[in-house]
Amino acid sequence: MNSIISALILTLIAGSATGIGGALVLFKKKLSSRFLAGSLGISAGVMIFISMAEMFPEAQGMIRETGLTHGEALVIVAFFIGMGIITLIDFLIPEYENPHEASELSIEQTGSEKALHRLGLMSALAIAVHNFPEGIATFIGALNDPEMGAGITFAIAIHNIPEGIAVAVPIYYATKSKGKALLYATLSGLSELIGAVLCLAVTAIFGIELTGGGATFPLVLAAVAGIMIYISLDELLPTAEKYGKHHVAIAGVVGGMAIMAFSLLLM
Repeated sequence: MNSIISALILTLIAGSATGIGGALVLFKKKLSSRFLAGSLGISAGVMIFISMAEMFPEAQGMIRETGLTHGEALVIVAFFIGMGIITLIDFLIPEYENPHEASELSIEQTGSEKALHRLGLMSALAIAVHNFPEGIATFIGALNDPEMGAGITFAIAIHNIPEGIAVAVPIYYATKSKGKALLYATLSGLSELIGAVLCLAVTAIFGIELTGGGATFPLVLAAVAGIMIYISLDELLPTAEKYGKHHVAIAGVVGGMAIMAFSLLLM
């Protein structure tokens, strides 16, 4: 029970980071593009390294222990199913309403108050949909390994800050209310906690074990790794490249990988 509570807390921390993005908008007109690019690069590096150096190999090792026929092949399939799930979510959200496809993260926005308000609401909805599987990823990772969960929380929290900016900017300019801008930005990230709670409820109802002891957990772990890789390649790295110099973004990726590599050595 304590491990479940800890995993839920880490998921809540990761999701609520959208509120940090909303707060930054209210107190600073423009974020340093170099800082933003480096931070997003670090986040991508952390998520890629955890997925490929820890989560996926662990899933392969656990499936071997079950003796399941073609188990390793099923883990690979699960990995790409995870990618497919998040790809489908991206496909279902129109590009002009998808904050991950937005052209700017600056708060210098133009347009009518009504249009800005709608943009803010749609951004919040789109981010909430995207954050749902991220919450499941954080929860399962933290439930399996607290150190792994902490790394995923760190990466997703950084990733969520610019998402909070994408929501808070139009809401603030449409309503002139700092409170509403911060509220919508924060709420958009709390779908991660909802995703974790629903994951826990579904597994409890159907008697699915999430902490090992069968084929289910390694397959879910592989799918989560696929989700994290997709987020890194489709969202974090392109955004980092757009708002900063190429070498700053790549240095962030390498730095994020190094941070996780050395942290694993210290465990």
